[in-house]
Amino acid sequence: MDIQDKINYLQSFMTDQRIERMNAILAERTQYISVVIEDIFQAHNISAVLRSCDCFGIQDVHIMQGKNKYQVNSEISLGSSKWVSTHLYDKKDKSIASLYASLRQKGYRIVATSPHAKSIAPQDIDLSSPLALIMGAEAQGLSEEAFLEADECIKIPMYGFTESFNISVATAIILHALRERLEKENIEWRLNDEAAQQILFEWCKNSVKNSDKLLEKYRMANTSN
Repeated sequence: MDIQDKINYLQSFMTDQRIERMNAILAERTQYISVVIEDIFQAHNISAVLRSCDCFGIQDVHIMQGKNKYQVNSEISLGSSKWVSTHLYDKKDKSIASLYASLRQKGYRIVATSPHAKSIAPQDIDLSSPLALIMGAEAQGLSEEAFLEADECIKIPMYGFTESFNISVATAIILHALRERLEKENIEWRLNDEAAQQILFEWCKNSVKNSDKLLEKYRMANTSN
């Protein structure tokens, strides 16, 4: 039983409208841009970041927890955690440097957010290769390691007395600018067939009640035949 068989089986429990909606959204999903969240304290902020990622079609969110443990506020995320692929790490087991190394192996440039460094505006940053956008904690921002190990920096131009936006607002502003550029520029940002199929399978599992039990029952029925 391959993954497409599993998708077809789970979709037999779904309406045609639901399947059509999933396929339409999947066609707009991207892994060209990923988001990395470092040690965010407020659950409502991390939930808002996940919601923004879903709204802008960003599939992968990497969460590095340190002093603060990963939590989602369902009232704010509005179920977006079901549709976005979250990759959770703990600083006790994986350093920022090792996370960066694994992202670079997948072809990503590491782009840290910083209002103070010689940073580039979202409208001007190079999009000729995939990038991982690094967002820091609410009060102190990125750790020194996360900042120093980055390849380049990005910032939102500011015109008031306040030096920075709330982390969830900043993420939404940057993603909006980058997403608009993906749509307009000649960039191959869409999912490849293998990634799209895997993501669709996870969405189907999250959409069908008791999907694991149903899949096991289906597997056993096909094995016995």
